[in-house]
Amino acid sequence: MTKTASRTLTVAADACCPSLLTAPLAEAEAIELARGFAALADPARLQILSLIAGAPDGEVCVCDFVEPLGKSQPTVSHHLKVLGDAGLVTGDRRTKWVWYRLVPERIAALRAALAAG
Repeated sequence: MTKTASRTLTVAADACCPSLLTAPLAEAEAIELARGFAALADPARLQILSLIAGAPDGEVCVCDFVEPLGKSQPTVSHHLKVLGDAGLVTGDRRTKWVWYRLVPERIAALRAALAAG
């Protein structure tokens, strides 16, 4: 049985937020964008996203983040929780370990918000 390890917010790029460069944002849109960008405002979390994006199968076991990040397991888990709460990654428990993958729609929504339109 597969369990989701963290909450996932999946939104289409155009459903979330308009480009902040082409129109004023409503408060709800600004809050949603800020959650995503705040999660990215940490070097370790950017490294985690990069490791997942570069993985051959598009997913990485939680056990494989400790060494490349040079962080303890609890610290890695904290960063993964922040990314999961922001809807940027999702995790599936497989026996003892959780495997993480990107949520492409959420990343596309953040990218679209920075596009010039």
